[in-house]
Amino acid sequence: MDVGSKEVLMESPPDYSAAPRGRFGIPCCPVHLKRLLIVVVVVVLVVVVIVGALLMGLHMSQKHTEMVLEMSIGAPGAQQRLALSEHMGTTATFPIGSTGMVVYDYQRLLTAYKPAPGTCCYIMKMAPESIPSLEALTRKFQNLQAAVRLAMPPSLEVIYGHHRLSDGYFFTAFLGDIALDEEDLRAFQVLQAANLRQHTARQSSINKTAGNASAPSCQSSSRQPLKETPGRWRGRPRSRRAATSRPERVWPDGVIPFVIGGNFTGSQRAVFRQAMRHWEKHTCVTFLERTDEDSYIVFTYRPCGCCSYVGRRGGGPQAISIGKNCDKFGIVVHELGHVIGFWHEHTRPDRDRHVSIVRENIQPGQEYNFLKMEVQEVESLGETYDFDSIMHYARNTFSRGIFLDTIVPKYEVNGVKPPIGQRTRLSKGDIAQARKLYKCPACGETLQDSTGNFSSPEYPNGYSAHMHCIWRISVTPGEKIILNFTSMDLYRSRLCWYDYVEVRDGFWRKAPLRGRFCGGKLPEPIVSTDSRLWVEFRSSSNWVGKGFFAVYEAICGGDVKKDNGHIQSPNYPDDYRPSKVCIWRIQVSEGFHVGLTFQSFEIERHDSCAYDYLEVRDGHSESSSLIGRYCGYEKPDDIKSTSSRLWLKFVSDGSINKAGFAVNFFKEVDECSRPNRGGCEQRCLNTLGSYKCSCDPGYELAPDKRRCEAACGGFLTKLNGSITSPGWPKEYPPNKNCIWQLVAPTQYRISLQFDFFETEGNDVCKYDFVEVRSGLTADSKLHGKFCGSEKPEVITSQYNNMRVEFKSDNTVSKKGFKAHFFSDKDECSKDNGGCQQDCVNTFGSYECQCRSGFVLHDNKHDCKEAGCDHKVTSTSGTVTSPNWPDKYPSKKECTWAISSTPGHRVKLTFVEMDIESQPECAYDHLEVFDGRDAKAPVLGRFCGSKKPEPVLATGSRMFLRFYSDNSVQRKGFQASHSTECGGQVRADVKTKDLYSHAQFGDNNYPGGVDCEWVIVAEEGYGVELVFQTFEVEEETDCGYDYMELFDGYDSTAPRLGRYCGSGPPEEVYSAGDSVLVKFHSDDTITKKGFHLRYTSTKFQDTLHSRK
Repeated sequence: MDVGSKEVLMESPPDYSAAPRGRFGIPCCPVHLKRLLIVVVVVVLVVVVIVGALLMGLHMSQKHTEMVLEMSIGAPGAQQRLALSEHMGTTATFPIGSTGMVVYDYQRLLTAYKPAPGTCCYIMKMAPESIPSLEALTRKFQNLQAAVRLAMPPSLEVIYGHHRLSDGYFFTAFLGDIALDEEDLRAFQVLQAANLRQHTARQSSINKTAGNASAPSCQSSSRQPLKETPGRWRGRPRSRRAATSRPERVWPDGVIPFVIGGNFTGSQRAVFRQAMRHWEKHTCVTFLERTDEDSYIVFTYRPCGCCSYVGRRGGGPQAISIGKNCDKFGIVVHELGHVIGFWHEHTRPDRDRHVSIVRENIQPGQEYNFLKMEVQEVESLGETYDFDSIMHYARNTFSRGIFLDTIVPKYEVNGVKPPIGQRTRLSKGDIAQARKLYKCPACGETLQDSTGNFSSPEYPNGYSAHMHCIWRISVTPGEKIILNFTSMDLYRSRLCWYDYVEVRDGFWRKAPLRGRFCGGKLPEPIVSTDSRLWVEFRSSSNWVGKGFFAVYEAICGGDVKKDNGHIQSPNYPDDYRPSKVCIWRIQVSEGFHVGLTFQSFEIERHDSCAYDYLEVRDGHSESSSLIGRYCGYEKPDDIKSTSSRLWLKFVSDGSINKAGFAVNFFKEVDECSRPNRGGCEQRCLNTLGSYKCSCDPGYELAPDKRRCEAACGGFLTKLNGSITSPGWPKEYPPNKNCIWQLVAPTQYRISLQFDFFETEGNDVCKYDFVEVRSGLTADSKLHGKFCGSEKPEVITSQYNNMRVEFKSDNTVSKKGFKAHFFSDKDECSKDNGGCQQDCVNTFGSYECQCRSGFVLHDNKHDCKEAGCDHKVTSTSGTVTSPNWPDKYPSKKECTWAISSTPGHRVKLTFVEMDIESQPECAYDHLEVFDGRDAKAPVLGRFCGSKKPEPVLATGSRMFLRFYSDNSVQRKGFQASHSTECGGQVRADVKTKDLYSHAQFGDNNYPGGVDCEWVIVAEEGYGVELVFQTFEVEEETDCGYDYMELFDGYDSTAPRLGRYCGSGPPEEVYSAGDSVLVKFHSDDTITKKGFHLRYTSTKFQDTLHSRK
């Protein structure tokens, strides 16, 4: 019935025209109609209030959701407009599937979860004493997310399941090697709101039609802060995928300040600097260590792995994430391309003319990485499609399998399909686009060599009008530049107003001016105060003069009067040059000390640092006290001067060059030098940036960490004696910490033997325990941590001192321990026994040994670096990576050519494997070849930490090749090689040998052996066997040990005979082109075995020799 019709509610319509009118001429209503109107008004008001309350509640829910989600971009210390996958200090976010997300706020101890965009937000408060990890929370929410997806209608599943770039990104697009901007995020929010409204309308219609109430749900409010209008997104220009078109995204003057996080190794830092110098070399951008700049990039590690923000975000730091396996030169250059302002090449709108996307090979959830942009959204700066771009994906990027292509070029270039996805260097197209984006002058360049020259255009034939050239000279931090003009012939004007060459002492146009020159007078040589110079040339007229010519040279060393800074070896992070001598004199403010921390260190290794080295002295001259002379690959410990000055000297000889070093220096305060010694009662130990108190032997720190109180233990210098737990032979008291420091004379070692042992605990040794170390400090070499009732074995120190520590908690006490110690002379303890590397003490003597990669000198004490090409002829042994068990060096290539007894196959069994991992083992790896060299078939390429299965060659030779690049180093590998009898061998006109066992001639054949050899000749030839030696256990029927010959490939062929004792006749011929040789031995008597020679021969008419 039509509830809006009054006829339904009344028997007959009233005659309003005849009714009396009120005060204002309005007809009067009947009483019953007035009552009806009042009821209707009340009902309407109630409905309005209820609906308003619901909408307000939903609105507040949405506001609460937005507030919690905005924690990730509004927390103190966090930067504004973070991508949702970023993690900045106190907050993090994580997606669940393609729709859900979790916000994890460490500071406020809140967790927010949204099943899908537009739905309500679930908020949890975390307990401060038990804060779960983000991964644990994510797993906890996955069950709820699964329930939400099951309840979602199919239409919404489809909407959420696709990633449509033209309409904005869904949430999963925030995690990958594409960084999104705030416009992407707004588009994402607009699209999701529109999808939700459509779904809500459809769901309401379905529910009304069915007449059933829908399940309770939490819907978003109708408030639309970002309303989508028809054509709004598609028709409006946004960030360009080839290069950003927004001026605020371009770094002003091409200067990009950077900070490298402290969690990266020295070699990783060197790779980052190499990548930045590569961009500087070919463009006009400049990467500068950040001082006080507001906007800068931070090299860090984020959950997204390899990702970065595109262009300059502004307003604070922005991350460039270099995650696991991303610390390769080409990958870092690629990520820096995003920082500079470039997107991926294959997202250009014209890409379908150049490449095909094989969508069925793309990993699920990664399809958005291959979506194409609209024409109006991309600005390629006039450059053609660039297959060679470092910003282009490879053929199998995000592929379901290594050998499945996801991007395939459509046509050939120079007769072949062009390779894509190179990560080696910038392409010509990359360079051209970057120079256009940053408006680099066509004239000039970045000069990075230690010496060089440059000149005005067309020198010495004059220059054209309206020329503008810029040269950026950049050398290694710690070096200075000498610039010398050798020719100057420019148009002369007052104040050099028209034509001039200008030199500035720094990295850009606003650096301090060192001089503006014109005319014909040569300027005096200019010395920079730092490692960069800016040279700019401008002309306003055509000039018939020569122009100018200049040379420069980098000089290392000099006086450095700053409170902090950086010093690097010449040409760092590339190899330093030969025959260099650099001296730096560092001076910080008076009253402070100089602190020195090493970021990277790689100098030619020598035990005495006689060739290349860095020398540090505590003062301002070469006569100052020597702190240390350093070389090798291990970073030296932090250094602190005793005054405000420090002296550094770097020397390289004329041969081997390495990557060098990078150090930071800063002013440091010694709290222990103050009158109260930091408040320490006995000893004050200064550390860089802080200090700590300690106590003399026999004392321990009180709870305030400054006072000392009496304790058990002590400092013992006797050659022998005994120590016991406190209270022995009674139970030891609770809460005791006793330390004994045993010191013997030089060249002695100390042995500790326990006579009785009983403490609380078991194998875990968590409560009461005795700890024994070689050395006197708590971080010395640990021999063991002991508890329980089992007496430890005798312990012998590595040096002339030993530390024994006993500790008890406040619960169970036992009888404790009693032990005695005694000392014995150790020749290796003095000057390492004269050995250059390892000294091994033996009873009454000693011997010198060298580590892997070195060999012992003829004098039996020194070690010299061995070549890394090895020939291995033993039947069994061990093969290890260089410097095993320590980390293998970088940039190393080693080979092992293993040969065994003819007729026996080489087998390689891996004991340990720890090589830098990569899916295709493209970086560090071990390759195994089935033959004498690397031209043989490949048996495998191995890396990672999983032990490969044993590798078996088809013959008696195997070739191994180990390679390491210049970045990550691991422990390496250890493998054993052995032999296995049998296999197929080839007979030809050249005579070859076959032996019964690998150690023929040295030992009898082993028992319990069954071997089979198939000797094959080419078609038309037979096999001739000539026995040189035959000695096998004799038995009438040859039933124990024997050799058996068959005229064919297997034992189904005619048998030529079974032999034992003294063996067959001297010669045996086959009727076909193959012979099967079987050898069997039981587990009792063994003999010398056999040796035969085989060759191919024309088929013989003679009968086969038989036994």
